[in-house]
Amino acid sequence: MPIVSVGMPLGPGCSTCGYCGPLGERSSTETSFKKAGLIASQLSCEVYQKMIYRGWRRSGTYCYAPDLRRSCCPQYTIRLDAIEFKPSRSQRKLINRWNHFVMQGHKSETSDSLLLHDISPSPMPTRPSKSGGNASKRDPPQFSLSTSIHAAESDFISPNLTARHNFKVTPEPSTYSEEKYALYLLYQRQIHHDPHNTPEDFKRFLVKSPLINEPIPYPASAPDHLPSQYGSFHQMYRLDGELIAVGVIDILPGCVSSVYFMYDPKHDKYSLGKLSALREVSLAREIYDAGAIAMSSLAMGFYIHSCPKMKYKGGFSPSYLADPEEFTWFPLADCIPQLEKFRYAAFVHPEHSLEGPQDPGEDPPVRVSEELLNEVMVIYSMQQGAISIIPVSLSHQWKDEYNRDEILSCVDALGDELSREIIFR
Repeated sequence: MPIVSVGMPLGPGCSTCGYCGPLGERSSTETSFKKAGLIASQLSCEVYQKMIYRGWRRSGTYCYAPDLRRSCCPQYTIRLDAIEFKPSRSQRKLINRWNHFVMQGHKSETSDSLLLHDISPSPMPTRPSKSGGNASKRDPPQFSLSTSIHAAESDFISPNLTARHNFKVTPEPSTYSEEKYALYLLYQRQIHHDPHNTPEDFKRFLVKSPLINEPIPYPASAPDHLPSQYGSFHQMYRLDGELIAVGVIDILPGCVSSVYFMYDPKHDKYSLGKLSALREVSLAREIYDAGAIAMSSLAMGFYIHSCPKMKYKGGFSPSYLADPEEFTWFPLADCIPQLEKFRYAAFVHPEHSLEGPQDPGEDPPVRVSEELLNEVMVIYSMQQGAISIIPVSLSHQWKDEYNRDEILSCVDALGDELSREIIFR
């Protein structure tokens, strides 16, 4: 039986911007605008993926579409091709530096060459070059992301090796625990200087999810460390039994979607946030290699060119930005000149781009065809687990001007296809 996606539409809104300032400090004057929102009761993983690719993101069960034309820091949807991704030299060093710490302890501060050649196991031995087998002229060992990302994990270490630390990463369903909440409090206080977070805040933000789990269609048995279902997960990073980080992710039919990452600040020097992104790229590639060939990307959330702490995403290549109007994909490198020139950049229609903070003016009224209004459904009644639906234009919500404007804003942000697939309530 197909999964029914249900949500309550919300209209435009605004909030204090969390990206302004030289280091991304919160500003008390700048504002981030939203075109529309949706409180999702439940969503199929496929529907939510389509929402992501139209510029939506979720925070718990609240889904929202930023208004890039009005926001001080426009948020462009960024997608990394996980199949074509090749880690840069600096990214390989990050992986190997962490692996050396796990295997050898803090004395791992050795030379770059030792890091790159000694700890990155290659699936195949290096072949000598045609120069007669001179060791100094051999090709360097080929770097495998998935092999290296697991190289220091306790479940993957060769039995004849001994590690100084026990490191393990395991996925589990998105659930609450006191251990996770304690790590969240520590991270929020020391990294974001935000001491006011209750257990309910944590649950609402990083535990609750509208996604309904669905089996991943592997053609054969997948490796034990890979998830068997699409849905919302917490990747648990443990070092010597202690929870040191949690990666909040959604696994969708065509992408792994990064939601949030929190870590113990005492490990800050190891750049665990960037390591988590590399691990999520590897996860997408491993799911693909196991036969779920629709999996191809890492959805990295938003790329905010004006925010230095968010521009690191541009170091992952090949990445693509979604045009904010047509939602077609453009190579990030091709977008940079426009992002440098304009506060708001439209890639398909550059004439729509805006310089500086000027008011873009009122948007024209949302126009929705009668045909579409007859196909957008709203819940009419619910009795004994059965729901009755009617066209939105016949609902009592449509008769109220405020509710009608919220519906129209949400339909406009979702687009015709998704508006037909989500039942409003």
